[in-house]
Amino acid sequence: MKSSVLIGLSRHRIGVDGEGVTTLVAFHGCPLRCQYCLNPKALSPNGVWKRYTPEELYNHVKQDDLYFRATGGGVTFGGGEPLISCKEILHFHKICRDKGHDWKITIETSLNVPKVFVEVLEGIVEQWIVDIKDMNPEIYRAYTGKDNGQVIINLRHLLGSKAKITVRVPLIPSFNTEADVEHSIAILQKMGVRDIDRFTYIIRNH
Repeated sequence: MKSSVLIGLSRHRIGVDGEGVTTLVAFHGCPLRCQYCLNPKALSPNGVWKRYTPEELYNHVKQDDLYFRATGGGVTFGGGEPLISCKEILHFHKICRDKGHDWKITIETSLNVPKVFVEVLEGIVEQWIVDIKDMNPEIYRAYTGKDNGQVIINLRHLLGSKAKITVRVPLIPSFNTEADVEHSIAILQKMGVRDIDRFTYIIRNH
């Protein structure tokens, strides 16, 4: 059984990673190289990371079953980029179902991955939280080092599936402006996004 490298497991999170009480499972690895990376250890090749098989992850998470059932919470997969480990997440979900647990699955993602990674999970994910950075491809490239074409393709796909989607649109100091944020929001609304989280990155030690 294949294992995944995790940079952290955080229990009893409320109101920051989806509804109810959640456990955040943070994966190592990300295709982006954001200038103000919030989890730089997800990119570091060196670290005392722990490997979990889907079964081992289930055995760790199940201790919070009571909290999940009482609050409508569940498991949020972030990182790094969790969609890189889409098959392991799917296997984890199957184990949960086989054990009689219908926990809510939330994915925090950049969506900058092959479309097939999204398709693997779209049938089991109840909420997608997408950090879009900026809809302007030049700003996106300057900040992440990557193009955002695949992000748009995947977002359109999810919107077509009627999935529950929250898109986060940050004001990124030195990279975009309030006007850029407004422009991104206007584009997203035109695409059909209804739940938009606008916020400002707080930059430390840069």
